[in-house]
Amino acid sequence: MLPFLFATLGSAGANCKLPGCNSSTKDYCYSARIRSTVLQGLPFGGVPTVLALDFMCFLALLFVFSILRKVAWDYGRLALVTDADRRRHWQTERTEREYVASALHSDSHDRYERLTSVSSSVDFDQRDNGFCSWLTAIFRIKDDEIRDKCGADAVHYLSFQRHIIGLLVAVGVLSVGIVLPVNFSGDLLENNPYSFGRTTIANLSSGNNLLWLHTSFAFLYLLLTVYSMRRHTSKMRYKEDDLVKRTLFINGISKYAESEKIKKHFEEAYSNCTVLEARPCYNVARLMFLDTERKKAERGKIYFTNLKTKENASSMINPKPCGHLCCCIIKGCEEVEAIEYYTKLEEKLKDDYKREKEKVNEKPLGMAFVTFHNETITAIILKDFNVCKCQGCACRGEPRASSCSESLHISNWTVTYAPDPQNIYWEHLSIRGFIWWIRCLVINVILFLLLFFLTTPAIIITTMDKFNVTKPVEYLNNPIITQFFPTLLLWCFSALLPTIVYYSAFFEAHWTRSGENRTTMHKCYTFLIFMVLLLPSLGLSRCVFLPDNGAFFVNYVIASAFIGNAMDLLRIPGLLMYMIRLCLARSAAERRNVKRHQAYEFQFGAAYAWMMCVFTVVMTYSITCPIIVPFGLMYMLLKHLVDRYNLYYAYLPAKLDKKIHSGAVNQVVAAPILCLFWLLFFSTMRTGFLAPTSMFTFVVLVITIVICLCHVCFGHFKYLSAHNYKIDHTEVDAVDGRVNGQPAAVPPAPKSAQKYIAQVLQDSSPEGDAAESEEQGSQDEELINPDGMNDTDFQSCEDSLIENEIHQ
Repeated sequence: MLPFLFATLGSAGANCKLPGCNSSTKDYCYSARIRSTVLQGLPFGGVPTVLALDFMCFLALLFVFSILRKVAWDYGRLALVTDADRRRHWQTERTEREYVASALHSDSHDRYERLTSVSSSVDFDQRDNGFCSWLTAIFRIKDDEIRDKCGADAVHYLSFQRHIIGLLVAVGVLSVGIVLPVNFSGDLLENNPYSFGRTTIANLSSGNNLLWLHTSFAFLYLLLTVYSMRRHTSKMRYKEDDLVKRTLFINGISKYAESEKIKKHFEEAYSNCTVLEARPCYNVARLMFLDTERKKAERGKIYFTNLKTKENASSMINPKPCGHLCCCIIKGCEEVEAIEYYTKLEEKLKDDYKREKEKVNEKPLGMAFVTFHNETITAIILKDFNVCKCQGCACRGEPRASSCSESLHISNWTVTYAPDPQNIYWEHLSIRGFIWWIRCLVINVILFLLLFFLTTPAIIITTMDKFNVTKPVEYLNNPIITQFFPTLLLWCFSALLPTIVYYSAFFEAHWTRSGENRTTMHKCYTFLIFMVLLLPSLGLSRCVFLPDNGAFFVNYVIASAFIGNAMDLLRIPGLLMYMIRLCLARSAAERRNVKRHQAYEFQFGAAYAWMMCVFTVVMTYSITCPIIVPFGLMYMLLKHLVDRYNLYYAYLPAKLDKKIHSGAVNQVVAAPILCLFWLLFFSTMRTGFLAPTSMFTFVVLVITIVICLCHVCFGHFKYLSAHNYKIDHTEVDAVDGRVNGQPAAVPPAPKSAQKYIAQVLQDSSPEGDAAESEEQGSQDEELINPDGMNDTDFQSCEDSLIENEIHQ
């Protein structure tokens, strides 16, 4: 089908003799189609004007950000300090004391290095509180500081960006240094120094032998991309937690199976197997909701209790949403005494919480997390359940049996490595099976109808032209109107609609954060490529390779580089959600709670998709329109700096798995493939499908696609191979249970912070939060009187450590 399509298009293109046909085609594209204002013949495609306007907007947005950062510092940073740091404080306090104590008793050089690393973040936060000092602070952030504060996933993400930057440097040198002069050497278009068309491949005649150079360079770019990504993955050492490597997630267990019976099965079926923990999963969605609401009510009561103690007066609130904004008292919106309201609400939620917690054990999900004593036995069990064993007509053999096999229904088990406990959405585990698939199907059908038939920018622009919305200005032929606003409109929609895609992935209720991010990345990338690249390019089939079409994408990349990255700094969607939540708050206590809990994890999936969309546009047009590459490099450099700032200052750390990063690497290869496809389409339209350049490009493209598909398929099915489960016998001997010739020591049970159990089930009772409530009460008192609050109070531990070091 594909060769027939190209042959048909090629015959049409071959019958068109240049330059006469080219002139009529150009007249059609510029004059017909209801005189669209999107494609206009402008001096150098309006690129200089768009560049100047976008740069001025960039400076203005940076100025606005600096002001907001100064006057609204709590947006982003306060939540990080009071939420993330306090959440991890009880986990790290004891470890930190032991770490510093060991440092104080070690060698002086080693002690200095470790204490310096402890206090580095303190010094850093103290030297970037000027109006514009954050600009230089971005360059002073080290990868080690990002790793300590944001996690290893942030470092892998930034490393990916640096390799893309290096790739664009190499592509830019070749495109601007070689391909651009080759395009200039043609004489097909007008000999005007201000003509953008002279920089494109359209300036070369169809019989020019230099067209072979373009195809060769496209293949070279593919090799450079593969090499760059290979270099990135070779440096990506993704280390899983020891607990994760020793834990399996089992789905399909009998719902009422007991943990002791699960332990008994594995210890009977597998020799030298010791099960440390077997934790069944329960439906805790409602319990987690009640726990969250109970804690909010408790914080509200403590806040107003402290306020009453301070001011010796009771506070009245309107308990309706947006109650603090209501200035008049009407029936149904009467004010109530704050402490009394929150006390009653807390008692009600506490009773509901207790009743729900008593019923949790009656809601098993048929899942379990099983932790073993070492990685070897874990790999053996995983291999036993997943490796393909062809026995007659049955492709999969039965795993080892025990006396409990029948009651546990082990033939129905699905066994995988368990994700990190921090990676799990415990409240989503109850949504599974047929219900999950129906939910996913409905959401994605609605998303498809919304995005591709209603809100595609190309369709909106065409609709605007059909209703003569742009009729009064189409005769102005002004670059601001004809180039700046269409590219700005395209960027606005390409920035808004991925947010819709993200929320669709959220409502799909994935079990892990990694799964949610991967789905967001693949869906966003696919949609953005269709919306930004394919539909605008192929909407006018005979206008694909006009010079102004290339200028449109150059202007889009410029808009993404300056306006897009500046808007990423401002984080407008998050700021809007922050304002909406503040408006919906019923009292000052709830507004304070919103401020302290508005920080979110960095969305790696959406960030990867957005970045790879622009990269794909740049690579696709790097041959046909080489002037786009320097602006793509500018985008990646600014994107890297903006993401370093946001990761360190604005977002909570996220714990994902390596699949999100490997998935991004696989998607990068689509960019040079689309570049080859563009050249094939151009060659077919100009010279026909049977032309030597077309056939060569087609063969290279097919071979590349086949290789990539095989790689992806083998990547998906490699778990069927026994070679995937390699066991290090030098470290652990599974037969005699000895490690390096010595008896194997069973590791201690995992810490409570790393148990495979929802946090809400680890809390003994609502009264168990008394200590936390007292701590929050003192913090509430400080928030009531913010003048008495000092940033250094959060760093008292580090300051005392440094002081001890000085006195040594």
